[in-house]
Amino acid sequence: MPVQPDSARPPLFTWDFAADPYPAYAWLREHEPVHRTTLPSGVEAWLVTRYADARQALADSRLSKNPLHHSTQAHSTGRVGIPGERQANLMTHLLNIDPPDHTRLRRLVSKAFTPRRVAEFEPRVQQLTDRLIDGFAERGSADLIHEFAFPLPIYAICDLLGVPAEDQDDFRDWAGMMVRHTRPGQGGGQRGGVGRAVKRIRAYLAELIHRKRADLGDDLISGLIRASDHGEHLTENEAAAMAFILLFAGFETTVNLIGNGTYALLRNPDQRALLQDSIARGESALLETGIEELLRYDGPVELATWRFATSPLTIGGVAIPVGDPVLVVLAAADRDPARFADENTLDLARADNPHLGFGHGIHYCIGAPLARLEGRAALATLLSRLPDLRLAENPDNLRWRGGLIMRGLRELPVEFTPEKKPVVPADEPSAGASDITD
Repeated sequence: MPVQPDSARPPLFTWDFAADPYPAYAWLREHEPVHRTTLPSGVEAWLVTRYADARQALADSRLSKNPLHHSTQAHSTGRVGIPGERQANLMTHLLNIDPPDHTRLRRLVSKAFTPRRVAEFEPRVQQLTDRLIDGFAERGSADLIHEFAFPLPIYAICDLLGVPAEDQDDFRDWAGMMVRHTRPGQGGGQRGGVGRAVKRIRAYLAELIHRKRADLGDDLISGLIRASDHGEHLTENEAAAMAFILLFAGFETTVNLIGNGTYALLRNPDQRALLQDSIARGESALLETGIEELLRYDGPVELATWRFATSPLTIGGVAIPVGDPVLVVLAAADRDPARFADENTLDLARADNPHLGFGHGIHYCIGAPLARLEGRAALATLLSRLPDLRLAENPDNLRWRGGLIMRGLRELPVEFTPEKKPVVPADEPSAGASDITD
């Protein structure tokens, strides 16, 4: 397939592109499905946009997750991977390693995300969901990103990790630093802020691991400390790196699933009405297929995390040299008309839906069961408690984050009929305010 002239190719990584990348991805799928581009960071990489090619690349063992197969300098300066993770000794996590280390660490961590463990966590997720909505339900307006979609997965993953309740607001602040992005051309504040947050999290995790060694509990960090795989214990750096990446990847994915999903429903009132009716009848089938469709239609992860060619390979008829970075564009693959009928239509009842929203192969998102649980609880409760939820801003004025991997809104202002505060009888004492992490 001939390379198209630059004048015909749509611009990538602009603010207009961030608001709606799907037309540009459609052009790439048709004309340059494996496209070499220069990223905003200056790194050159291959973008893979067709579903079949994306699925192949995600499972290809010749594409390593270890950034040492690319450029140490590029990684150390934050142009590849998460800024600051190398300096903070947080490299040995699931997004940066290959088998056999990946197999060993994933087996240990996966124990926290079994269907049984996730099901046991459902009441806690529902409690967090209701209490967050309680914080704005009587007001009649909210920013669903700041007040709901962002804190819900933060507090949930902190509970799983075993972060004490009194420390969880610090984690919320550090997480905010990690996902806040400045506009292009405004200097290095974005990268520096991420690096500082990573250092603070690393210092905190080192101290928390030290405390938990003396008093192990039933939480994930305690499990990592005590875990042993064929007699081999995790090092402190491995335990800290795993806790770090579960926090980082575990919360931002769910923030965007809830935010993008709610936004898609508000922009598609017919589908939203079908889902509300189904929830009101106590049915779960449409909610379950609906979460999968929202992951496909406008999922939280736009590009899969970095991969690097360890030997020459061909993707979609294009030769990829050794050492080159490859970024699989999940958002493009999940709207490939060769795989999905009516690819640009939101259909919550879509049955044939093998989307790549959580990846594919050995690096499939380990926290997917928890993200699905949080997404179901968040959307079902919002639509039930705030049935006339509506956008409070022109969609054209909404801002999307400018990051490379994740896709999500900076804010989602909404309005609704305020909930009425329950009347407490005069002779009955009112309950005291409860902290969200009770």
